[in-house]
Amino acid sequence: MERDLGEQPIAKIMTLHGLKAHDLVAGSAEQITHKMISRAVKGRRLTPNVQLKILKALNKVTGKRYELKDLFSYTPS
Repeated sequence: MERDLGEQPIAKIMTLHGLKAHDLVAGSAEQITHKMISRAVKGRRLTPNVQLKILKALNKVTGKRYELKDLFSYTPS
């Protein structure tokens, strides 16, 4: 199974909102790390649980309602 899938859409979304990894870590109600965010942006395959944590943090920080398919190109619709 391919693990490195190239830059993911979450990178563009974070840039659009002017966010850094620290913004998501600080704004999250759950335990996430800078490393998790870095892996998400670079296209490293993440577990569904980590994907959901990042999604919740992004939605909380931006005030938007993104879905997993908006953040990761390898997530089934």
